Amino acid sequence: MTAKNLQHYSVLWREIIEYSKSENHKLILDCTFGGGGHSRNFLINITESKVFAIDCDPQAINRMTQLKDNFPKRFTGFDLNFSSLDTTGLKNMDLVFMDLGVSSYQLDQAELGFSFRENAPIDMRLDPRKGNSGAVFLETANEEKLVEAIRHFGEEKSWRAVVRAILSSRGSGVLQKTQSFAELVERTLPKRPYRLNKIHPATKVFQGVRIAVNQELEFLEKALPKAFDALSVGGSLMVISFHSLEDRILKRFMRRMAGKTENRFDQRTLEERSLYAEMVTKKPISPTEQEILENRRSRSAKLRILKKTREYHETQ
Repeated sequence: MTAKNLQHYSVLWREIIEYSKSENHKLILDCTFGGGGHSRNFLINITESKVFAIDCDPQAINRMTQLKDNFPKRFTGFDLNFSSLDTTGLKNMDLVFMDLGVSSYQLDQAELGFSFRENAPIDMRLDPRKGNSGAVFLETANEEKLVEAIRHFGEEKSWRAVVRAILSSRGSGVLQKTQSFAELVERTLPKRPYRLNKIHPATKVFQGVRIAVNQELEFLEKALPKAFDALSVGGSLMVISFHSLEDRILKRFMRRMAGKTENRFDQRTLEERSLYAEMVTKKPISPTEQEILENRRSRSAKLRILKKTREYHETQ
């Protein structure tokens, strides 16, 4: 069974399965089911495993049902945002896994509005049953929220020009569709040789809006301690991140659990820190050149692993 057999390409799946087998993982919680590739790989390659999965995307929930039909005794799915994983009641997991990337299913379905390759309404919600769409956010968010989305979440250097362009385009219809918004951003930004690496100039802006619409960083900060709490002592937290903001949150959390300084501003003494885990990956695991050739979307993926060594509760 290879990742190519799946409709959704599972990033770093070989490395993940190899590690899980070496650690004899049996009880596995997949906090970001998405296309279902990782859950399916766990079930197929670790034959004694039981896999529990979480997702709030209605289409992902449909895919969970299909996987349940194939593995009725070994797979259970939950309709939840992963920041609410504690409500499942799951404890003593051998592995808690997160893939923080937007799934190929979401990127490739134009009507979901995540991508500007095709023209569609700007939705961008991971759970379209809740909250406001990306178009509503662009039309109504105050300037402070727009700056946060474009400057902080999107890490766009020319954020001032983009924010001004969004504010001046309100009510014109430009902010309703993916291609017209992408064209607005492209006209607004200074010319860059982006075609050398085939990254469209609107990519960072779209990322920032998506993160803001879905509160992705806020939910990640809520989910990480709950995920660690759900592990058994000796269990592992494995997380794939795709951009610097989420990787920074992840790295700081793992360093904190391992009793290390979180960053250069952390002035806590050794006595003030608590040791609950060890960092299995001193540096993140990245895709091989072969994997990047097979799936260009994997190129920015980073896998970090933390192993729990002492009991911890999320309220601490």
